[in-house]
Amino acid sequence: MNQPKVVMIGLGYIGLPTAALIAQSKMHVHGVDINPVVVDTINAGKIHIVEPELDHAVASAVKAGFLKASTTPVEASTYLIVVPTPFKAKNEPDISFVEAATKAIIPLLKEDDLYIIESTSPVGTTEKMMQLIYHERPDLKGKLNIAYCPERVLPGNVMYELVHNDRVIGGVNERSTEKAITFYSQFIKGDLHKTNARTAEMCKLVENSSRDVQIAFANELSLICDKADINVWELIKLANKHPRVNILQPGCGVGGHCIAVDPYFIVSEYPMESKIIGKAREINNYKSFWCAEKIQSTKLQFELKHGRKPSIALMGLAFKPNIDDLRESPAKYIVQKVLQNANNEEYYIVEPNIETHKVFKLTNYKEAVEKADIIAFLVAHKEFKNLDISNNKIVLDFCGIVQ
Repeated sequence: MNQPKVVMIGLGYIGLPTAALIAQSKMHVHGVDINPVVVDTINAGKIHIVEPELDHAVASAVKAGFLKASTTPVEASTYLIVVPTPFKAKNEPDISFVEAATKAIIPLLKEDDLYIIESTSPVGTTEKMMQLIYHERPDLKGKLNIAYCPERVLPGNVMYELVHNDRVIGGVNERSTEKAITFYSQFIKGDLHKTNARTAEMCKLVENSSRDVQIAFANELSLICDKADINVWELIKLANKHPRVNILQPGCGVGGHCIAVDPYFIVSEYPMESKIIGKAREINNYKSFWCAEKIQSTKLQFELKHGRKPSIALMGLAFKPNIDDLRESPAKYIVQKVLQNANNEEYYIVEPNIETHKVFKLTNYKEAVEKADIIAFLVAHKEFKNLDISNNKIVLDFCGIVQ
């Protein structure tokens, strides 16, 4: 492989598709991951995650010699940091992976190189990494191009959206922003919007926090309507007839690696100011607990009425419809919570988008619906719609399947 132009640190759900996309533009990419199994898989032209079209993109890039993976970085002219930013205690973001990735490339940096963070980060992270770099390499102070550029992609459509979605690009100075714009314009067709690093960092957090707040309103409505004996689905449909109202659909909580996580980056840094954002997180987390309690109380009512324990179908584990991603999934939490209180009932756990699970024994969705006394719809997978459900079944519809 020729001298790489790009080093991509982190080959997960965003890093690998981005690396493959850049490689398709005939730029040599050196991908880095701490997991040697991931590295070997990619170098074999295969993938370790599920994403449509990614397998072909990686296979062709590896075969053509434009993509190679390793556990250590090498010298290049552009470095992208796309590593996880998990949480410490009390929902405080942990940027240690970003820091470790940055430290790994510091010895390789040279004048006019481009360093970009794509990982979701607290405001000020890019500036902190700049200070770290210049502390270790004072000879480069003011001579690097440093920027932040978050992704905006939907799992299941990543390869398309990486190319066509607009991007916000913020450098620590104007020169860095322009350098990053020039880089991304080589493989992105969406508009590239210039700003500064702090605004770009906050923009990523605000986008997902806004969605979290909107979902929380719908979920709160569902709690109110349950007490008021009102069909929440009908209510929202009628309210949305107003030309300036657009209420989202309620669910059993919020999951995934963005909406359920990013608001905490704001709340942890600005706790006194982020009242609505913090409350929305509480509401959406509570909704999952409420759903589990609703299943539990329905189970007890059935047993009192019929003198026997019910069989229960728990429909869905993914964090959103029609994908196989279980990260931060409220449905998975609900299933775990319900099973913790199990008392010899028969449970049928359903997730049509995965074949097996290391903890749960999975059941075919048609079989589960046929055998269960209580059917709890947790995720609005397409397979669950238009099912023939007999009238003697108790249906708990937390995601609008039968409405």
